[in-house]
Amino acid sequence: MINLTMSQFVEVALPVPLRQNFTYKVPISLNASLQKGLRVKVPFGRQQSIGLIIGITEHCDLKPQQIKSIIELIDTEPLLPHSLFTLTQWASRYYFCSLGQMLSQAIPVALRKGAPITKNVRTFWQLTQAGKNAELSTLKRAIAQKKIMQTLQDSHINTDDVASHGFSPSALKALLEKKWIQKSTQIIQADLSWRETLLMGEEPHQLNAEQAIAVSTLTQQQNYQCTLLEGITGSGKTEVYLALLESILSNKKQALILVPEIGLTPQTINRFKRRFTVTVAVIHSGLTDNQRLRAWQQAKSGEAAIIIGTRSALFTPMAYPGVIILDEEHDASFKQQEGVGYHARDLAVMRGHLEDIPVLLGTATPSLETLQNALSGRYQHLQLGSRAGHAEKVRQGIIDICHQPLRAGLSSALINEMRIHLEMGNQVILFLNRRGFAPALLCHECGHLHECDRCDAFFTIHQSLGEIRCHHCSNQYAIPKQCHQCGSTLLAAQGVGTEQLASFLETEFPHYPVVRIDRDTTRKKGELETHLNAILKGEYKILVGTQMLAKGHHFPDVTLVGLLDVDGALFSADFRAPERFGQLYTQVSGRAGRATKPGTVLLQTHQSENIILKELMQKGYGEFARNQLAERQQALLPPAWHMILLRAEAHQAQDADNFLCQIAQLLPQNEQCEVIGPMPAPLDKKAGKFRRQLIFQTQNRQQLQQSFEQTLPQIEALPMAKRCRWSIDRDPQDLL
Repeated sequence: MINLTMSQFVEVALPVPLRQNFTYKVPISLNASLQKGLRVKVPFGRQQSIGLIIGITEHCDLKPQQIKSIIELIDTEPLLPHSLFTLTQWASRYYFCSLGQMLSQAIPVALRKGAPITKNVRTFWQLTQAGKNAELSTLKRAIAQKKIMQTLQDSHINTDDVASHGFSPSALKALLEKKWIQKSTQIIQADLSWRETLLMGEEPHQLNAEQAIAVSTLTQQQNYQCTLLEGITGSGKTEVYLALLESILSNKKQALILVPEIGLTPQTINRFKRRFTVTVAVIHSGLTDNQRLRAWQQAKSGEAAIIIGTRSALFTPMAYPGVIILDEEHDASFKQQEGVGYHARDLAVMRGHLEDIPVLLGTATPSLETLQNALSGRYQHLQLGSRAGHAEKVRQGIIDICHQPLRAGLSSALINEMRIHLEMGNQVILFLNRRGFAPALLCHECGHLHECDRCDAFFTIHQSLGEIRCHHCSNQYAIPKQCHQCGSTLLAAQGVGTEQLASFLETEFPHYPVVRIDRDTTRKKGELETHLNAILKGEYKILVGTQMLAKGHHFPDVTLVGLLDVDGALFSADFRAPERFGQLYTQVSGRAGRATKPGTVLLQTHQSENIILKELMQKGYGEFARNQLAERQQALLPPAWHMILLRAEAHQAQDADNFLCQIAQLLPQNEQCEVIGPMPAPLDKKAGKFRRQLIFQTQNRQQLQQSFEQTLPQIEALPMAKRCRWSIDRDPQDLL
């Protein structure tokens, strides 16, 4: 090896799964500009890639012919503050991924692609000196040009506002050629006026005693403190957030608010904008790359006093960090399933610790991990046990549908109850967590169920689209006319989906408009927001939907909620199934009776004597969750123990089995460490590949980290690793 000392070298983190960093030579012309945290464009294999500098050195132990030079230095100052860079370093180690992969999660897509960070520039049209001296009488026949000149005599016009003023592009071009107008730019400084004077919008609501105590406790927090705000549905958690924000903003600090779904952001944004006259930056996957970059820059400069977003907004830099709030902290959407499987809740807590600011986790149905931390004293625990305003506690009931005739999945008892509420002018929600027309296509003669040829799953019928589709791999075909097995034409839909239910209700209740809210009806940008606004205006009376309807929405006229076909949620191979069902039932029930009208919740089931159902309805989620914690402790399951789930998939099931068997031999097994598997995944085959799982869990979190870190290089060196696609899921939320 040759020790090169004449040039400078940089360590670069690239967004690739290889758990290492890469060394590049720096051209002498760029030596003076080097800093940690700058983006660089570098050659990588046959392509070019963009990474971040994480180290600078004058030495490199590689052979000269092995060293490549960086192509371009993109930035002049580091992208991320020290706290966020430290967070990504910690997260890359915790989730066993490369630093480059974790850093790419923390950077907007536009910056990952190499877009420059431009200053906030305003571009506008204005008159030149020649234009100011021009005689407009010469433009008698050029009416469009004359209109532009007259407008620009009074003020200059932003180039983005040209269309709204009705300016003709050809007229602009003609005036430009005459040199009567010119395009000018002006650098705009970040507007930090909110830090001088906080302007309020609508008046705050009167807090009840529980809310006032919570706000008083939270506003006294100056440094890092994680708090669980456990409040029943409709208890006014958002009003607590708003009161806390008033204190934070008054102290000239910014607030980051995370919500689980894009669908919740419009409602949350409007609520916060009505209360505070400040810039609110919004960050979620429904925006364009440039829109997200603009919001990211507003937050980083301090111009945005409030940042609201989904999971990825966690990494948004703040110039004046003040508080991080996670609404609906229990929601599984905060855990990323593809790529780097980080959990936004856990990283938010770590970020609060690194930036020394409070973190608030709000929910009616806390996850068992958060609840255990609160009960053990690691988190502060605040509770809201009564509904805000004049809202009453909902009335609950079970409809036993054993031996009962059902029409599109509805019992006559539920249909009659719907009719009563609708005739009183109220709205009704029907919850069915199965989209499509029907979950299966059945041959009436031979009993064949049409199964996806790439997965161990049945095709779902989508009648309006004229197709059958697999919801696991998106495999789709036109609805067949004949049975694939016997050739019969007697094919029938089996089961009920939201599409079929909505179609039936339109016929059964012709005078009451029906809206369906699921992934199929909200694919286009803005559709969900349009539907939600129409519901709030009372344009729809019957609301049919999946989990999208259950998450935090406030519909004051909904007085009846009906849950259909929940039996499947009570039985699952996933140990989290009871917890998930408890959260789902409580959240859906919470949509009823949120204003002054009393609410009713009815649940249809074949399992009316089920222990989980009885415990939830009689004792509520709080006691149910605490009992679940005790059961997990006895079963040595998370959060009592700490878990890693290794997944492997291959075209040959034996390859995945053999690979995981070899890993099982490498991992320690004793009283503090347990290895379970390999075993088939609950969905054994997906997208043409066989799937296997291996669980490694320990009693101590640090022991899990150390044991797996030591084993990981050996796992990656296994020859069988190249014959499978495999992944590591730390703290898995879904075993399916």
